[in-house]
Amino acid sequence: MAEKIVQTAGREQLGEFAPMFAHLNDDILFGEVWNEAAIDVKTKCIITVVSLMASGITDSSLSYHLQNAKAHGVTKEEIAAIITHATMYVGWPKGWAVFRLAKEVWKEETGATGEKDKFQNEIFFLIGEPNPYGAFFTGQSYLAPLSTEQVPVYNVTFEPGCRNNWHIHHAISGGGQMLICVGGKGWYQEEGKKPVELREGSVVNIPANVKHWHGAAKDSWFSHLALEISGENASTEWCDPVTDEEYNKL
Repeated sequence: MAEKIVQTAGREQLGEFAPMFAHLNDDILFGEVWNEAAIDVKTKCIITVVSLMASGITDSSLSYHLQNAKAHGVTKEEIAAIITHATMYVGWPKGWAVFRLAKEVWKEETGATGEKDKFQNEIFFLIGEPNPYGAFFTGQSYLAPLSTEQVPVYNVTFEPGCRNNWHIHHAISGGGQMLICVGGKGWYQEEGKKPVELREGSVVNIPANVKHWHGAAKDSWFSHLALEISGENASTEWCDPVTDEEYNKL
């Protein structure tokens, strides 16, 4: 038999001031709707989180429902994918606000065994596996696909000192790339321009046909989401590595 959902917060907090509201909250919403059998509780938790997120509600009520989602089997990987997907429809500011709450709820309780594990505990998205495009990087990087439908999204992680080669996202129209930094410290540079320091929350819009590179700072791991922008005849041209002389000037 499925676990029965019981809620008493309405009567405890508003029983004397608003008894009808307390009744509707505890007995109808949680007593009947949450215990209706057509949809399992885990699915109801996901629907509730997305509904609150879409409404812009990021207070203690959302924290409660994130905790409830975790308690009913929603994993860290699942909630990251759920929030990422919903963000595409409800907006980036709401996505960032929900991720800040979710990071606390799914905070790792076990100790890290290495630098990679420590950094994984600092960011919400999976670091993933060694980057299959490693031939175009100086140093070790990792790649984790987060979404391969609608808008492709990948989490790219760089060990300290790692950077990719100069490269160009070609397209006749449209195209380019967006970077959203999610942890650590890094750098972005377009050819002929000064390097730009990147930290968690930094957003970089890379136009098509612009030569550039990006990577970690010397003393920090670094992760960013990479969103591929669709374009006509889009392709990536990999160029020369960023030399130690260029990099060490940062």
